[in-house]
Amino acid sequence: MSALSLDALDTPAAIVDLDRVERNLQRVAAYAREHGLRLRPHTKTHKTVELGALQVAAGASGVTVATVLEAEVMARVSDDVLLAYPTVGARRLARLMALPSRVRLTVALDSREALEGLAQAARDAGRTVDVLVELDLGMRRVGLRTPEDAVALARVAASTTGVAFRGVTFYAGHIRIPQAELPAAMQAQSQTLASFVDALRAAGLPPEVVSGGSTPTLWQSHLVRGLTEIRPGLNVLNDRNSVTIGASDWSECAYSVLATVVSTAVPGQVVIDAGAKALAKEEGLAPGYGVLLDRPEVVVKNLSEEHGLIDVSATTWRPRIGERVRVVPNHVCVSVPLHARLHVVRGDTGVATWEVAARGW
Repeated sequence: MSALSLDALDTPAAIVDLDRVERNLQRVAAYAREHGLRLRPHTKTHKTVELGALQVAAGASGVTVATVLEAEVMARVSDDVLLAYPTVGARRLARLMALPSRVRLTVALDSREALEGLAQAARDAGRTVDVLVELDLGMRRVGLRTPEDAVALARVAASTTGVAFRGVTFYAGHIRIPQAELPAAMQAQSQTLASFVDALRAAGLPPEVVSGGSTPTLWQSHLVRGLTEIRPGLNVLNDRNSVTIGASDWSECAYSVLATVVSTAVPGQVVIDAGAKALAKEEGLAPGYGVLLDRPEVVVKNLSEEHGLIDVSATTWRPRIGERVRVVPNHVCVSVPLHARLHVVRGDTGVATWEVAARGW
């Protein structure tokens, strides 16, 4: 897409601002260095080889993935991959074991069943897979809820051929609050985490890795005592939600969906050709499903499959049919895989097109 303007693109189209991406990468790398934390970004946000390579080049010690396909794709750019998802099923395990031998593979899990299946697959493949025991620090999704259960699973991992116990992991995705309210939540997280780490140490199983973090809590990760590694995902691109809670500034939103105005027939409303199949119909931390990049006060109030309904009742802006707009969605991670490719720009000029190679499973 070299020297191609946005006007030449068919819409809807996913746009990535490379200047903003580079600034976002520099900021998080500097934060991790300042606080002595390893940086292992979660690539589920972008699912592209090129962005993964930029993250590694900017200082990431490895990458985090959520699916086997993401592991296969990101193994092209990193030889240290954490699958932050319990791998269950012979086909998934076979694909995982087929990753290049140079890749140091780590899997997060919370059950003996997942551990035993992984260990058997690793033995059959003649490799050893590192294991992180998943903890539940309040998300109530996956993870062990008591130190006793964590110690029991870690003991099994430490004594099972084919796997190696390396530490613990957690995801506090339930904490999505304004930055000013975070210190108290991080302190509570520290106390809960300490009970697990202390129990493991007392059992002779001190965790080498204590992996956690998210974009909403990213900039106060250093307040969690004992944390060794952070796994932010969407901060490389950011979205409306991250701005709403103060985890990013509007100038750090590097992802938007280019759309065309197709109707102005209903008073107080503008319709664009980016609907739920381009933006994702996910409710966020503020009303609506997205806002305009250059007019963040203008809200996409509703979505159907192919239509986006923009509320213009409180603004003097009145676009013409055929005019282009760029929408920042509530949640970037669910918008990106709706697109086959990302169109990369500096300013309004295209510089590359990246395949969303890891969309799927």
